Amino acid sequence: MEEYSTEEQQVEAIKKFWKENGTSIILGAVIGLGGLWGWRYYNEERIAAQEQASEQYEQAVIQLVEGEQGYQTAKQFVSENPDNHYAALAALQLAQQAVDAGNLDDAATQLQLAAEKAGVDALAGVARIRLARVQLQQQAYDDAMATLDKVTNESYRSLVLELKGDVYVAQEKPEQARSAYSEALQLNAGNNLLKLKLDNLQVLASL
Repeated sequence: MEEYSTEEQQVEAIKKFWKENGTSIILGAVIGLGGLWGWRYYNEERIAAQEQASEQYEQAVIQLVEGEQGYQTAKQFVSENPDNHYAALAALQLAQQAVDAGNLDDAATQLQLAAEKAGVDALAGVARIRLARVQLQQQAYDDAMATLDKVTNESYRSLVLELKGDVYVAQEKPEQARSAYSEALQLNAGNNLLKLKLDNLQVLASL
């Protein structure tokens, strides 16, 4: 490191350093502070948007009990919040209302939206499992199978296999159904409904 014998030399050296490097240092500081401010602003905006979406979701769900008008309000909330997980939750609620009303096409649409908007693997899995059930009721068996194949969360594995067994039964494919039910039962040995479904397959095979 260079040594200076007098204060004047030190001052001159500092002046020279700032003349050569001051602009880049100041620019770097401005960019750094600007980035920090921008990040804080982004976070604050994101939190505010989430809070607003949460309030809108609560209002939309409350209004669902108000009949068709409430139903349409909730659908509008889903369409206006394409990248928010609250939209997925609202779509699940809408789908349940549609199923209760016997409107399977609308239920399927809402469940597809819920799966796409979920943003969380577990929530997307719930939406797809419910969608597969609706597609089974619609007798859209290939669609139901394709939907179930998209459920990747291993915690739903037994349920997915059970539903595949249900689809095979509807398609009159008892061997495939037995295989799916048996594998599901291995994962969930305490499921009495699965045992009953397997027993029913044996009864049907003996007829």
